[in-house]
Amino acid sequence: MKTRAKILIVVAAVLLVATVIAGYLGYGYYKVHKKSNFTKEYILYVYPDMSLGEIMDSLDSGAGMKSRDAMKKAFESENAASRLKPGKYRISKSDPSIYVARMLTRGWQEPHSLTLSGTMRNKGVIAKKISYQMMVDSAAVASALNDAEFLAGYGFTPEDVFGLILPDTYEMYWTASVEEIFDRLKKEYDAFWTPERLEKAKAQKLSQKEVSVVASIVSGETLKDFEYPVIAGVYLNRLRKGMKLQADPTVCFCFDYTLDRVLKKHLTVDSPYNTYKYAGLPPAPINVPPKACLDAVLNPDKNGYIYFCASAAFDGTHKFAVGYKEHQKNAREFQRALTKRNRERAAAAQ
Repeated sequence: MKTRAKILIVVAAVLLVATVIAGYLGYGYYKVHKKSNFTKEYILYVYPDMSLGEIMDSLDSGAGMKSRDAMKKAFESENAASRLKPGKYRISKSDPSIYVARMLTRGWQEPHSLTLSGTMRNKGVIAKKISYQMMVDSAAVASALNDAEFLAGYGFTPEDVFGLILPDTYEMYWTASVEEIFDRLKKEYDAFWTPERLEKAKAQKLSQKEVSVVASIVSGETLKDFEYPVIAGVYLNRLRKGMKLQADPTVCFCFDYTLDRVLKKHLTVDSPYNTYKYAGLPPAPINVPPKACLDAVLNPDKNGYIYFCASAAFDGTHKFAVGYKEHQKNAREFQRALTKRNRERAAAAQ
């Protein structure tokens, strides 16, 4: 009986130890594979050559990680040290450690928005806007914008590449390459040019690229979107009459937009972009025009205006005229208002 009792005690002890071990292992599995390890929603950016330690620190501070040990074990089980994929990842409060480890090693990225908006009238600005929001280097983007062979694949050149870019918000992965970014730009460009818009361009006797050129001048003339169709109508009317466009923004382009004010001496610059010196359209867009400017060229105002000048109200709007006499009247009104304002400012400064 004593021998039997000893055996039962040993068996019970073994079972107890096994239960404890199983419970410990089970909890360890649960902690890594099932239990949420984060207290906050977080967007984690994983850069190339980023270490696991840096990622752990980022998760700790950004996502409120509950257990570094659980995260460490999850990374070890997924061989994360050698399998990390750069990207933008969304960490949810309900995520267990193993899910995050698999997310980072399998590249389950969160879609990313690239927004191109605002004034874009030189390639350096465009390159910086893109690199600021994406993983690509600005130098790589700038190089692509000046690469004739690369741009030829999209039907553009370094001179007219502004026409390829349509201000918008583009959804893609943060890790998109330069080629993938340009592929997305071209996809949007092609989608914009519907059969209806192509017909409207044809009705204006303009090619797609010529529409972009006129739209870029319109964009350079005003910040008031309700004026886009009116100013587009002015320049199209001048083109039809064989008049020089005489657009100040094209002169500013000749001087790399360094002019505070266009003066008579600037109007003689010898450049195909100087529409005071040469008739017709300049060779390419002078900036990246908004879609609304493109549509304004396709749907111009039909009042027959030929002239316009800044409004004496100094509110950023313009006064339009069909005849030169009416234009002169508007111009004198503006000049008087400008002279008065300058005198008042000078008096106030004394």
